Amino acid sequence: MKLHYVLAMAGLVLGLSVQAAEQKDLRIGTDATYEPFEYKAPDGKLVGFEIELGQAICAEMKRRCVFVESPWDAIVPSLLARKFDMIMSGMTVTDERRKTVAFSDKITDIPYRVIIKRGSGLDGSPAALKGKKVGVLKGSTEADYAEKYYAKAGATIQRYESTQDSYLDIASGRLDAIIGNLVEMKMGFLAKPEGKPFEFASYELKDPAVLGYGTGVAMRKNDAKLKADFNTALKAVHANGSYKKIADKYFDFDVYGK
Repeated sequence: MKLHYVLAMAGLVLGLSVQAAEQKDLRIGTDATYEPFEYKAPDGKLVGFEIELGQAICAEMKRRCVFVESPWDAIVPSLLARKFDMIMSGMTVTDERRKTVAFSDKITDIPYRVIIKRGSGLDGSPAALKGKKVGVLKGSTEADYAEKYYAKAGATIQRYESTQDSYLDIASGRLDAIIGNLVEMKMGFLAKPEGKPFEFASYELKDPAVLGYGTGVAMRKNDAKLKADFNTALKAVHANGSYKKIADKYFDFDVYGK
């Protein structure tokens, strides 16, 4: 009788321990300067498409999301140092990054564009920006692209800790162009009063080897179970309509792509 009681209690404790392990916090690294993907509301709260999507995925995984802010150029080293479990911050999937981290299934697929001042006569191409100053986010995919094409064509590449800093400089005349994510630049700059004198250039950036294959969530390579669980939850939020519902709050076009 006592033995059965002890075994029953042991089973209960084990079950609770397993449940607690399954429901432990999922720490997600993010650079909250990338509107509308992740940014801060006036009250300081983290908001944005990937913040809400992350919360929906965490709910499917029966985990609690804890978003950890990190500057972009330190975000991968911080992941590898185990300061958080994954990166959800508009990170483009590239062959070069795959050497260091593992990626989830695709989150979005959005093109890159060039911003120039209206009436400047610049088409945004590397040749047109020879001798000009071009702003990029430090450590980003577009920074690699700018180095490969624009720097070689004679442009000066200015690297910024945040996209907001580059917007301040182009608005004040210290930059001639900015290269970045179409949606982030449209909503984070062009749609705001300070962005009215500017527009997207006609030039289209193309080079999958540099610009990658859409965005994904980065994880440590040895976290295979976490990656599998995340991808299962991601499929679930697509299937139950949560992904589309969240995306429709922030975008007026399909950010997932084909």
